[in-house]
Amino acid sequence: MGILEGKRILVTGVLTDASIAFHVAKIAQEQGAQVVLSSYGRVLRLTERIAGRLPQSAPVIELDVTSDDDLAQLPTRVGQHVSGLDGVIHSIGFAPEAALGGNFLNTEWADVATALQVSAYSLKSLTMAARPLFDKEKGASVVGLDFDATVAWPKYDWMGVAKAALESCSRYLARDLGPENVRVNLVAAGPIKTMAAKSIPGFDEFEGVWDAKSPLKWDVSDPTPAAQACVALLSDWFPKTTGEIVHVDGGVHAIGG
Repeated sequence: MGILEGKRILVTGVLTDASIAFHVAKIAQEQGAQVVLSSYGRVLRLTERIAGRLPQSAPVIELDVTSDDDLAQLPTRVGQHVSGLDGVIHSIGFAPEAALGGNFLNTEWADVATALQVSAYSLKSLTMAARPLFDKEKGASVVGLDFDATVAWPKYDWMGVAKAALESCSRYLARDLGPENVRVNLVAAGPIKTMAAKSIPGFDEFEGVWDAKSPLKWDVSDPTPAAQACVALLSDWFPKTTGEIVHVDGGVHAIGG
């Protein structure tokens, strides 16, 4: 038996088989979970194709986290495939080009607002949309993907601010949903060469930081360690852990300059 045997998990953000989210879905299935994927708009077909590379079939539902209608429809759409949810993976982040790449001082509010809504507020939106599907006694585990926001990274700019907001949001959700036995945690992964990473100007600079500072050898092409941490947090092996940020970054966060 796997550590997710019998659990029902919603995984957002699967766009390619190089993503952390894809590997979470893959490992979750290998550990006994039923997995439902979500996608939206033009990339929905892409997610459906990538889903075919999973060990088992996984339905794909429509979900744009900025759409009130999609959020309202989430319980119905998920309910067409599974009877409820025991866990949710929040792997959602986006910032307009003007909010990245060293343009911090010149970014307009409209672009900042987009980054904050999609990358941080969506954790609250997604969790609340999924809440009716959580077991009233057993609760659920919500796990978000993070990138350490305690320092200012090169070229990361307003996405760094959005990640700081994500971290704060996770703590408030943990506080308010704890009485319902809903755990909310984040996994702060080191840099991984995903589709999202490719959209960050100067991403290669992160590789240099990790090569120089990581106590453990870091591989930017291997999303498995971060995915394994997500699966562990989805399981019953962390029953009293909430409001936490688990770093899977080779130890860079612990090392000074």
